Formats: sequence, structure tokens, C-alpha cells
Amino acid sequence: MKLNELRDNAGAAKKQKRVARGPGSGKGKTAGRGIKGQKSRSGVALNGYEGGQMPLYRRLPKRGFTKPNRKEYAVVNLGLIEKFIGLGKLDAKAEITEDLLVEAGLTSNKRDGIRVLAKGEITTAVTLKVTGASASAVEAVQKAGGTLTVAA
Repeated sequence: MKLNELRDNAGAAKKQKRVARGPGSGKGKTAGRGIKGQKSRSGVALNGYEGGQMPLYRRLPKRGFTKPNRKEYAVVNLGLIEKFIGLGKLDAKAEITEDLLVEAGLTSNKRDGIRVLAKGEITTAVTLKVTGASASAVEAVQKAGGTLTVAA
């Protein structure tokens, strides 16, 4: 076998249909778009349009409510705090505040405050001062011999 004898498997590479390239191509003249009308023009996207029928997104009832001034908290898990203490990025002896958690790289920013959750285990006695914490997180920190203060 020579390089010039190499061929692809039959049917492996399908030829692309070239539109608007004359009558012999099978998609010449109007390029398969029909005649006139909005959909024959370029730059038209009629997503959700159902030919005048009431569209699905308007037939379904509206549900729920999004509070415009809701608070968004950055979430930090206890297991991650323990890991960062082990890596030496956090000092367990000093009081750990939200600014220290951001500085260490646990979260990129504070948002409306940091909320501590109980995922993972903590064995080091730490003093945490954060905006929010789950009841199980407070319990886990106290069990490890530390304190978790929630500032309102």
C-alpha cells in the first residue's frame, strides 16, 4: 500500500450540502428558504413562535417569586476550613474572621456574608466569627472544642 492509495472508509466522510450555488446543486436560487416572508431573510430567529398559536411559555402559569433584595451568602464548609488549617493557610489559634477566609482563598468574595455549613469534619479547636452558620455546624465546632459566633 502506498500513500496515494489511502482512502477513507465508504460513507465515513459525507459531503456537505452547499446552498445557493446554482440550480444543479439542488439547493439553488432560494437556498431552501422558500419565497419571501420573514423566515426567508437573514438574521431571523423565531424561537418560541408557534404560528400565532398561544406559545407554550404563555400558556403555562407563572409560579413563585424572586425577592429583589434577597441576601446571597458565600458558603464555606467545615471540612474545607480544616483542610486549610492543615495546609497552614489559616491559623487555628487566632480568631478566624470572614476577611481571613477570603484572604486564605476559601471563597473569592464575601457577598452579603459568609455562611458556614457542616459538610466535612473538623477536629481542630477554632474560633470562628461569621455572618451565618447552620445549627449542625455550630454543634460540630463546639464538639471539637471551639466556638462559632454568628454576627447579625
